[in-house]
Amino acid sequence: MARKPREQRNEEQRVRQSELRARKRAERRADRDDMARTLLWLMIRAAQRDPNPRKALDGLRDAIVTELEKQGFHVKYAEDDFEALATKYARNLNPFLK
Repeated sequence: MARKPREQRNEEQRVRQSELRARKRAERRADRDDMARTLLWLMIRAAQRDPNPRKALDGLRDAIVTELEKQGFHVKYAEDDFEALATKYARNLNPFLK
């Protein structure tokens, strides 16, 4: 049996992924990004409860940014984005509740 053309394989994959995402949304099933976002929020909130919250946040930021840098991300932008999230997550309200 001959292999399908690349365009056809890509289109079939796109349809499968779209259906999978729709099914997971309908089932209210968390995906990797949902879990990662929630974990980061919990880690930032825990760091803010530390006796020295700035030191705890700096340590968390540095650990995350170091790993992102290894993946090729820009350090300054990663630091800025972390600080923006830390500021957003500083509120006591869960930012993911609707």
